Amino acid sequence: VPHTAHGRALTAAASAPFRPENQKGIPGAEHSASRIQRAPGRPLRFGETELKTTLVELLIYITFLVTLSLMTFGMVSTNMYYLNKAMEDFFVERASDSGINFRSIGSRDDFWNYAEGPLLDGLYWKSWYDKGTTNDLKNTSYIFYENLLLGVAQIRQLKVRNNTCSIYPYFRPFLKSCYSRYSYRAEDKSDFGPSNESEWKYVSASSLSPWYWGYVGFYRSGGFIVTLPRSKEESMEKLTFLRQNGWITRGTRAVFIDFSTFNANLNLFCIVRLVVEFPATGGALTSFQIQSVKLLRYISYYDYFLASCEVAFCLFIITFIAQEAIEIKKMKMEYFRRAWNWLDMLLILVSILAICFNIYRTIEVSLLMEELLSDAHVYPNFYFLAFWQVIYDNMIAVNVFFAWIKIFKYVTFSKTMSQLSSTLSRCARDIIGFAIMFFIIFFAYAQFGHLVFGSQVDDFSTFQNCIFSQFRIVLGDFNFETLEANSVLGPIYYISFVFFVFFILLNMFLAIINDTYSEVKADFAVIPDQELHLADLLRQSYHKALVKLRLRKPDTDVGDETLEW
Repeated sequence: VPHTAHGRALTAAASAPFRPENQKGIPGAEHSASRIQRAPGRPLRFGETELKTTLVELLIYITFLVTLSLMTFGMVSTNMYYLNKAMEDFFVERASDSGINFRSIGSRDDFWNYAEGPLLDGLYWKSWYDKGTTNDLKNTSYIFYENLLLGVAQIRQLKVRNNTCSIYPYFRPFLKSCYSRYSYRAEDKSDFGPSNESEWKYVSASSLSPWYWGYVGFYRSGGFIVTLPRSKEESMEKLTFLRQNGWITRGTRAVFIDFSTFNANLNLFCIVRLVVEFPATGGALTSFQIQSVKLLRYISYYDYFLASCEVAFCLFIITFIAQEAIEIKKMKMEYFRRAWNWLDMLLILVSILAICFNIYRTIEVSLLMEELLSDAHVYPNFYFLAFWQVIYDNMIAVNVFFAWIKIFKYVTFSKTMSQLSSTLSRCARDIIGFAIMFFIIFFAYAQFGHLVFGSQVDDFSTFQNCIFSQFRIVLGDFNFETLEANSVLGPIYYISFVFFVFFILLNMFLAIINDTYSEVKADFAVIPDQELHLADLLRQSYHKALVKLRLRKPDTDVGDETLEW
């Protein structure tokens, strides 16, 4: 299918009966005309054949896309969101009698108030709302009466060693200790405890365990781990002991609270991680991860239907690999000069990675599930399995995105789509030149905003935040009052940025697209449109079907002129 005005001109010249007046001004038309003239009296139906082939390929690809969509959207549900929301409202937003909730933790004292209050109240449900007890709640805890607490909860901390930062000589007589920000090299792994005893020992983690990216640090797995007992009273005593004996020290940089639940009604695991960072600046920063995942895949009949979709998906990928291998063998290096072929290879590569992730995740779940649930007094580390499940979901999301983009490859028989693709290809060089100029100005303003407002405004506290904030300014979603931290440079920065980026650069971008589209549309207008359209093919197919069913008399004049060269 031609993708440029030049290609469409050749197609028009080839699809029309040979007349000298039709071939003037079209590059390469003389060669096409001579080739057609060598076979006089032989009507060719290339337009119909090409369109039918494209439609067959489109229908096959739509079947693949439907299979992929069923497979991917069957892995997620709205219940995941509601389960995450319920856990967030209860463990993050719910406050104690003193008004402390997880988000409001600002010091070590606030952390202990939260741990001994809302945390324990949320983890241990021993009675129903009417204060009555049942057999289900005697030896277990059902959060919200529906989510079984798996094993016990775990509290883990990471520390840094003393004297891990440089002190200016003038201040050394006044400062006897110095704890730097968290880093792998500064981490303290020495045992400690009350009265200098070694009660709390460092526990190393596997090298494959995922790290956690917080606000002020990138934290590894492992650390000093404490597991809570299965009863609320014993857990309260243990937390009180930790608080009174200084379990959290000046060197503590992060505390992690981990626990997992299982909802049998929905067949969903919910893995909760609450993180409190104690940066070198003092104070505390809170963050959390709540992930609802479906680790046990094949239980219901619908799950087995999704399994059949996964098998069909694998067969489609094998077929696509064979097709691309045949095309590479025929076209050789010419194959790699087309953008659509690169998209095909990218889609196949991402699909293969997704299949490998799915196989690895399934094997790990089957091997670790029984081990994790074997001891009810130990924390079952489902965070590792949830991490790989999220990786698999992200891989599938990328796969679905590129799969939908590939549809444009099969709709180029439409004149409108051909105009749009020609517009983008023709103005690509101008857009690249504009992008260079745009980002030079954009990053200049980002650095300016970071240096001027970085220490006062959260939206400009990091260079990444500056970039996102400036895109929000372009979209009109920004609070100008935050820039009043600098009453002189704030208005100058905002007005000049809006003027240059919004009123000048964005209008230049639109002008490039508009002018190129006008040129392409004018080129398409002067080319004779003698190709067979989709509507013509459908009308002819409908007419032939009626004739075969003897619902209409044959009409030999319908569509003959359109199909012949």
